[in-house]
Amino acid sequence: MHFWKRHKIPILFAFISVLFYASFAYDLARTDSIKLISLYAALFFLFYKIVQTNKANFKFLVALAVIFRVVFLFAIPNLSQDFYRFIWDGRMILEGFNPFLYTPESFINAGKFPVPQAQELYNGMGILNGSHFTNYPPIKQFIFWIAALFSKKSILGSVIIMRITLIAADIGILYFGKKLLEKLNIPIHHIFWYLLNPFIIIELTGNLHFESIMLFFLIWSLYLLHCGKWKVAAAIFALSVSVKLIPLLFLPLMYQKLGFKKTIGFYSIVAFITIVLFLPFYSSEFISNYSKTVELWFNDFEFNASIYYIIRFIGYQITGYNQIAIIGNYLALSVFIFVMVFSCIKKNKTTKNLIIAMLFAASFYYFTATTVHPWYLATLLILSVFTNYKFPLVWSFVIILSYLAYANAHDTENLWIIGLEYCMVYGVLFFELFKKKTAPIEQSSS
Repeated sequence: MHFWKRHKIPILFAFISVLFYASFAYDLARTDSIKLISLYAALFFLFYKIVQTNKANFKFLVALAVIFRVVFLFAIPNLSQDFYRFIWDGRMILEGFNPFLYTPESFINAGKFPVPQAQELYNGMGILNGSHFTNYPPIKQFIFWIAALFSKKSILGSVIIMRITLIAADIGILYFGKKLLEKLNIPIHHIFWYLLNPFIIIELTGNLHFESIMLFFLIWSLYLLHCGKWKVAAAIFALSVSVKLIPLLFLPLMYQKLGFKKTIGFYSIVAFITIVLFLPFYSSEFISNYSKTVELWFNDFEFNASIYYIIRFIGYQITGYNQIAIIGNYLALSVFIFVMVFSCIKKNKTTKNLIIAMLFAASFYYFTATTVHPWYLATLLILSVFTNYKFPLVWSFVIILSYLAYANAHDTENLWIIGLEYCMVYGVLFFELFKKKTAPIEQSSS
């Protein structure tokens, strides 16, 4: 009875959260914008209060992080269709095909069904996804293959297997994230701003986006780097790159931390392991197909952008048509220049400063990107855990507004809504940048 009196509010918040997550997982369509926004806002409030009031109760917060994820275990993702392509790729490998050499559309249009449930998977992934070559790196493809191996004819079975790997990755982030926070003398409860965030639970565990596996390797690598084990850190970093390519953005920032000789060694290890992992998929067509697909993210796709939409509007006024092919290339070039300059002027010799540099490099990339899907922000959120900056936390809340695009038949965005989202994010960012010198990161009591 005494335990209940002391913990009744956190337990009540946790119970309500479980009910809301269950509703989100099993009884929500992404077109139901009112329910979507309401549930998400309620979950975010409960998450904030749970972490805020239970900072010292580490085991309780760990238990909730696992329980909330397990709620989604048997749910089919309802905010994203990408998982259908994941299953397709895995079953293609299992059947002896190289998934980088064929589009699903090429088989379906020819009346061929190379994998079990081919038509159902193609219908699920949609024409846009099905008409392009895959761009998922080898570690992801390996997990797709594992899902196909253990669940050859069940979509739900494949979903469950992939979801278990993502939950395991988040547990790995907890393990190495806690150790890195302790090394940096930052309170360990900071890791729960990532682990218990509804954005992470819904987008990664719920909707099967593989940022959690990429970030597991990235945080593990940073921990090893902080411990001086730079060779092993480079090998683990390569695994992160082989899940998603975004960590390549951070390589120039390593120079001040490592020095010239170690930097060359670090780059060499990353390049060697990444190439070796891609080799099983290599063919004369592979590079062409892969580069074409990656190029689409800069020259064709548009979603939830900020700076790009402003430049696109100016381009329309001048030329009368969409200049994305030109703008996308210049914005990509601007990211490269920013990161290179930032790597020179920013002092990144300490791990804390390196992580801050990584946070702003990735932020600049997403601020200038033509496409910013919600799950992309996971990288910013985990990096912010090791800093004083809270704008990624705010962004993880308002990013749900981007789903309002699916509330209409044509999936068109309301630019006023997008503007509101970015005004809040930029507002917090500029406040954090221009307020009085940021106080030192909160120190642990130990």
